[in-house]
Amino acid sequence: MRRATHLAAWLLAAAAWPAAAAEPSIEIDIEGVEAALLDNVVALLSLKRLQRSPDLDDEMVGRLAQRAPGEVRAALRPFGHYEPTVDTAVSRREGGWRVRIRIEPGPPVVLVEQDVEIAGSGREEPFLRAALARSTLRTGERLSHAAYDQLKGELLRAAAGNGYLDAEFTRSELLVDPSAREARARITLDTGERYRFGPTTIEQDFLRPDLVARYLRYREGDWFDAAALLRTQFALDDSQYFAVVEVLPEERDRERRVAPVRVSSEPNRRHVWTAAVGYATDTRARGTLGFEDRRVNSRGHRVRAELRGSSPEESLRVAYVMPWTDPALEKLSFELRGFREQRADINTTGASLRAGLTQVRGNWQRVLSLTADSTRDEVTAVADGVTTVTRTQSRLLVPGISFALLPPGFLGINAVPRGLQAELLGSTSALGSDTDFARLVVRDERRFTLAPRWQLQLRAEAGASAVGEFQDLPAQYRFFAGGDRSVRGFGYEELSPVDADGNRVGGRYLLAGSVELQRDLPRNLVAAVFADAGNAIDRFGDPLEYSVGVGLRYRLPFLSIGLDVAQPLSERGRGPRLHLNFTPEL
Repeated sequence: MRRATHLAAWLLAAAAWPAAAAEPSIEIDIEGVEAALLDNVVALLSLKRLQRSPDLDDEMVGRLAQRAPGEVRAALRPFGHYEPTVDTAVSRREGGWRVRIRIEPGPPVVLVEQDVEIAGSGREEPFLRAALARSTLRTGERLSHAAYDQLKGELLRAAAGNGYLDAEFTRSELLVDPSAREARARITLDTGERYRFGPTTIEQDFLRPDLVARYLRYREGDWFDAAALLRTQFALDDSQYFAVVEVLPEERDRERRVAPVRVSSEPNRRHVWTAAVGYATDTRARGTLGFEDRRVNSRGHRVRAELRGSSPEESLRVAYVMPWTDPALEKLSFELRGFREQRADINTTGASLRAGLTQVRGNWQRVLSLTADSTRDEVTAVADGVTTVTRTQSRLLVPGISFALLPPGFLGINAVPRGLQAELLGSTSALGSDTDFARLVVRDERRFTLAPRWQLQLRAEAGASAVGEFQDLPAQYRFFAGGDRSVRGFGYEELSPVDADGNRVGGRYLLAGSVELQRDLPRNLVAAVFADAGNAIDRFGDPLEYSVGVGLRYRLPFLSIGLDVAQPLSERGRGPRLHLNFTPEL
């Protein structure tokens, strides 16, 4: 019975397909205009909107063709062509009709004069002068209605956005003489008086009012600034305390020249559980279980816990986070972590307690940190059938500072670095540490557009350490290379100097880089060819490893899923290696 039903449905669909394919339609050929003029003509044509209407017949097509000249004239007028010649011809074709539209735009109307005046107390404001300077309305050139409207919009937005809330046009004329092919633009903007921010009313009852007030990007008495309201909206959204938040000006006081503001909100869900599983070549199967209490108390403190498991790492992390002086840009955190890590041939177990102060300064995110580490490194050696395990205990107190470049204009301490990052940390026996060392790492990643659908992606990483006795430096502060985000064609952290027993134990220095040429394909796919080079080394001048390969990416708005095949060139006898990786989009 099921097979019969499926067969009947298939036969009905097959029978309907020729009928659907045979529905009459209008083929439209437009000659004489191109680019923006052609786009506007197509947008206004009734023929285009109704070209696949089920009600088409000879009479309807004829009426639509008669409309076309008027619609074409209306479409060309904003571009200064007021007297075009339009000819239409309708003919039958198999499956419908063909309509040919021949257009002769004719000489354009030229803007021969523009008189733009700013009156009122804001007439000398730099932001209004800048709006004038950006105008594309040009005397002596073809008239553009879009440029005229854009200039008016820019002036009004600049005035109102910077506190001139009563700004209005007292004169707004575009005078066109089609017979003389001349146009004149006359605009007068009266700014009125400038307003200041009035008091802010904050509607919420689950956080301390002084904490929420510190998210405001303005103060009462400042000149009104719409961009400051938008930045406040972003800051409150980014705090994750609120499910819904709106920052809106209220009715302005015209006598006192102040604009009050109201912040209305709804609390976000307090407790959040997260779980994720995945796979990558570096980590193989992996899983994460997380919990967050977004509001431990009315001061906005948070607690986060995360359990992570994969082949090279197992860890439990608990963090306590507090808003700092400017809660939108600063936070103080304390993190306790227990872990097991496999780095090349070193197995590390340990725990750390870290305090960090994160601050955003312009386009840079700075983190000041102090970490107390207690770790044990184990290296296994086999000689003459005898297995020996070497264990090294280490206790360190490690201060550090890092910088990361953020996207321009981004507001918030949860920002994702744009590419350039630098970290400097170290320790000394004067702080009670077992080892004296300093370590610097610099990373950068950039993407350049070479041509439509072609990009060049560059990635580089360099690291250096200064340490008295290298064998006393814990494995987590040594350098390793190789893997999905390092030198492809080699295993995860496989590249490293070796000790006397042949174990890979990490290096003093790190050099790694990649050049990748990408080509956009349909359906968010990207093809790539790349060359990687790098190594973890003990001396500058030690040889680097090289590889080349091809890849395919599936690019989402914030994530790129990549599949790469890389062939090592520097070591003979190695076959190609497959890499599956997930990369944040820059």
